[in-house]
Amino acid sequence: MSFASRITRLPIAFDPDRGAEARALMPGAEGDLAGLVEGAGGCSPYLGGLLEKERDWLEGAFDDPEAALDGEFARLGEVAGADLGTELRGAKRRVALLTGLADLGGVWALEEVTGALTRFADLAVQLAMRAALEPEIRRGKLPGAGEEDLDTCAGWVALAMGKMGAEELNYSSDIDLICLFDESRFERDDYMEARAGFVRATRKMAAMLSDMTGEGYVFRTDLRLRPDPSVTPVCIAMAAAETYYESLGRTWERAAYIKARPCAGDIAAGERFLEVLRPFVWRKHLDFAAIQDAHDMRLRIREHKGLGGKLVLPGHDMKLGRGGIREIEFFTQTRQIIAGGRDPDLRVRGTVEGLRVLAEKGWVPEAAAETLAAHYRAHREVEHRIQMVNDAQTHRLPTAEDGIARIAAMSGQAQAEFEAALRARIDEVHELIESFFAPGEGATPAPEPLADHAVVSRWPTYPALRSERAVTIFNRLRPEILRKLQDTAQPEEALIAFDGFLAGLPAGVQLFSLFEANPQLVDLLVDIVGTSPALARHLSRNAGVFDAVIGGDFFADWPGAAALTEELTARLEREADYERKLDHARRWAKEWHFRIGVHHLRGLIDAEEAGRQYADLAGASLAALWPEVVAQFAEKHGAPPGRGACVLGMGSLGAARLNARSDLDLIVIYDPDGAEVSEGRRPLAARPYYARLTQALITALTAQMAEGRLYEVDMRLRPSGNQGPVATSWEAFRAYQSNEAWTWEHMALTRARVVAGQTGLGADVEAFRSAVLAEKSGDRAGILRELANMRARIAAAKAPDGPWEAKIGPGRMQDIELVAQAGALMGAVPGRSVAEGLEAAVATGWLSDADRAALKAAYALCWKVQAVSKLLSDKPLQPDSLGSGGALMLMRETGLETLDDLGGRLAELAGHAKAVIEAAIGSKDEENAG
Repeated sequence: MSFASRITRLPIAFDPDRGAEARALMPGAEGDLAGLVEGAGGCSPYLGGLLEKERDWLEGAFDDPEAALDGEFARLGEVAGADLGTELRGAKRRVALLTGLADLGGVWALEEVTGALTRFADLAVQLAMRAALEPEIRRGKLPGAGEEDLDTCAGWVALAMGKMGAEELNYSSDIDLICLFDESRFERDDYMEARAGFVRATRKMAAMLSDMTGEGYVFRTDLRLRPDPSVTPVCIAMAAAETYYESLGRTWERAAYIKARPCAGDIAAGERFLEVLRPFVWRKHLDFAAIQDAHDMRLRIREHKGLGGKLVLPGHDMKLGRGGIREIEFFTQTRQIIAGGRDPDLRVRGTVEGLRVLAEKGWVPEAAAETLAAHYRAHREVEHRIQMVNDAQTHRLPTAEDGIARIAAMSGQAQAEFEAALRARIDEVHELIESFFAPGEGATPAPEPLADHAVVSRWPTYPALRSERAVTIFNRLRPEILRKLQDTAQPEEALIAFDGFLAGLPAGVQLFSLFEANPQLVDLLVDIVGTSPALARHLSRNAGVFDAVIGGDFFADWPGAAALTEELTARLEREADYERKLDHARRWAKEWHFRIGVHHLRGLIDAEEAGRQYADLAGASLAALWPEVVAQFAEKHGAPPGRGACVLGMGSLGAARLNARSDLDLIVIYDPDGAEVSEGRRPLAARPYYARLTQALITALTAQMAEGRLYEVDMRLRPSGNQGPVATSWEAFRAYQSNEAWTWEHMALTRARVVAGQTGLGADVEAFRSAVLAEKSGDRAGILRELANMRARIAAAKAPDGPWEAKIGPGRMQDIELVAQAGALMGAVPGRSVAEGLEAAVATGWLSDADRAALKAAYALCWKVQAVSKLLSDKPLQPDSLGSGGALMLMRETGLETLDDLGGRLAELAGHAKAVIEAAIGSKDEENAG
């Protein structure tokens, strides 16, 4: 089908005397070249002039315009340097003509038009850069560079910014470029000479593209988006740019780099530079403070350009005005900046594509995204028609009487229809954008309960409120926060808890911005400070965990250990730097840890489920982090010799039941499998290799970094305890467990579980564990003696912290866990839970069904008290200091009505359990003695 026959809406010549009437050429009817000349030329003097100049070329391009453009681009690549400027200008005329007709006639969609313009701009910049650089190299002005470096421009790159970077170039747009060079390609003494050569080449390139000659111009070229353009040369070193952005970069520059793209020159060097800049553009935490920055910028633009006030279509700026193109771009880029640091899928350059991804990820309502995308495309088409009239770099609708009628005709619409549709789009964009950037602005402030409280009066002295910007945002939030604190069961108690949270915040702008954009988080914060002061203190030091709440799946079902491992593994793989990996693991784990705590606090899960989830999280953290530790260690010392190593979780981790403050009991087992030494830059013998690798794991987990610690680690359950090697060989582990281990160590082995490392070795360890349990199960007398001795040693070492102690003491958690371990060892049961151990004790005839029921009941209540206690505070549980929120949570978890009821029930069940245990140990001792 020919180009003309595909035209659906190209108007005939615009005649002001005919008013707003616009007629279209129908496909296959009047769609010939003569009709095109009359229709397009009549509407656009600029297109008419191009038609006269390029009529012969257009006749050849008419049947296959895409192929014609490809041919034109290929031809330019063969043009000699002296003729390049003239040939580029001729090509610009032909590209402008063809894209203009394709746009007006509806043959190409907006993205095809802007894509063709951008392709030409990329090629023009590439050719101009090469032509400008060639003389510098030929004259020896770039030290060490030869003609073979022309293809990469000797480390010189142009970053396309703005619409060119997003491949959305306007019909009559200038091009925004940042020109950089890779200083690492040059010796230090050659740096200044190389920089001078690149500066000269940049100026020549810009002149070749933008100077107006008898043949016109190629592209107006703007180099002012570079760092500090008033004092820096037009081309700067990448290292200098990086230093600027790290120390002085502003939010608008971060937004600009969303669209940045290496378009010409050394593309690989440009990509490396953008990767280095990634932490500047994409922050690790949700960045809601960017909303205020963007809003302030919008207001400054309005004030500077005089674009405020009521909408008047004549002279309205389609780009910068109310409800315009820039508004939609600001909205999209701001949302991308907020969340793009956490979600790489949001790091797209195009505006329409950005809206689509934001909707898919739940950051923008789908209907709003679709509306803004449709209006953005329509706005851009109007903008193109404004610019086509006279090739003017303007975004304003005409002010002359017939001007808007002409634009309407170019859109294939009557003037009244065009104006009504345009006004509706502008108003809808304005309302959507305004509700995002300034929600509730102008509303009557609500009264502030608690505002006169003495606690509130000291808030201005806190670190979080030391900046004017933080105070401004917080003052907008304060009435609602105080109202919600007033609505709690104990307002003064909740206020004091919130005061503790606020006092601990090192800074406030980001968090307050987060609250302002997501008011539901204030409800959650009030819940937390009113229930768990310890969790509130954790939040004040790790406010970034709030990011997870608005990530879309905070209240979804628990994914399980395998999915968590997969997620963390994928995230760590995206980080190139080892320390960043460790910090990322900490940030990730804290968010999930916070999620578990919030779910438990709000009653979405109970203590039993919380214990399993904390264990899943710890196991996933170890499973994903261990390969990273090994890889980092292997860079210096080579791959692990032999079969490698596995990590054994002991105690509560092995039993897959942790509380909010549990540390990790670990043993590392390695198998050199005959290998004596590693193969690397600094080889190590197998034993010191694995000892130092294990220490590297401990450091990876426990080191205090920017994001804190991951976990505390206890290695005392390894063979020979603290006196033994930090890592145990597979052969030594088997020998020790078979011939030297104490009975209590075999009891501890009943809860061992491989959580990370080499899977084959892990399977062997598990098989051996089961075999040892079977072998040692016959020594019932020895097991019971050791159980009695362990109870006595524990009682002598540490007394319970009062009647509310859930873990230590006769008939409490640890006591019942020892009985379960003894039962599991007697029955050679591979299961690790307390329930499975007690079942084994019954199966072997040691305990009765009634004994088991009594121990299970006591353990269940103790675990609930322990799990809630560790979530609420880092101190021993004291009813007087629980607070109303904590007490309500404890009552909900245990199903009892008052704290007195709970205290009595705890003492009753623990006493019963103590009697059962002592009777069981005593009776069996008597039987064995007889």
